[in-house]
Amino acid sequence: MDDEGREHVLGLREGSTENGALSVALLEDLASRGLHAQKGLLFVVDGSKAIAAAVQQVFGDRALVQRCQVHKRRNVVEHLPKREQGWVRLRLSTAWAQSDAGRAKHDLEALAKELDVKYPGAAASLREGLDQTLTVQKLGLPAQLRRGLLTTNAIEALNSQLRSTVRRVSRFTTGDQALRWATVAALRAEARLYRMAGYRHLPLLARALEVFVSRLDEATARAS
Repeated sequence: MDDEGREHVLGLREGSTENGALSVALLEDLASRGLHAQKGLLFVVDGSKAIAAAVQQVFGDRALVQRCQVHKRRNVVEHLPKREQGWVRLRLSTAWAQSDAGRAKHDLEALAKELDVKYPGAAASLREGLDQTLTVQKLGLPAQLRRGLLTTNAIEALNSQLRSTVRRVSRFTTGDQALRWATVAALRAEARLYRMAGYRHLPLLARALEVFVSRLDEATARAS
């Protein structure tokens, strides 16, 4: 996403799952073509551990990962009977709506402790990657921009348009043909995407990432 809130497709790979090798190959290709984390990068990802691990492997500590709160909410409530899902969804949404990451984490940990009694699977799901669901809150961004960066909605909109085009082909004869078709479809979809709400505040995100990197470098210098 550029500083005017417009989305750009930087790359794609063919594969059946979001595995580690596939994710690393995609990110290494982006790095070789000029994507770097010298001033910090924010990656908003779904619940795939492979993607989050690939981000850290390729871009290191200067890359921050925000886990999609929608995916995390879905993962947690899948461990619950229907009668319990409503109040848990509300507690999750209330915690994540806070601007203070510390308070949000406190409330989420309290919820996990409550779930431990009857639903340890839901509690474990909530604790897994919990800190990464709060990455954007820690950056101290305005609410409107923050909401746009807490989920993978931006890329889900692209994926939806891409699927509507690709499904017109009943059968691809080669993987290369499928990849070329998907690439053209993605670039066409890119032009029809709306700018993210709060995009005028994106310079604040860039500044917050620079501050994060500066503090990281200071900490590294002290440690050495």
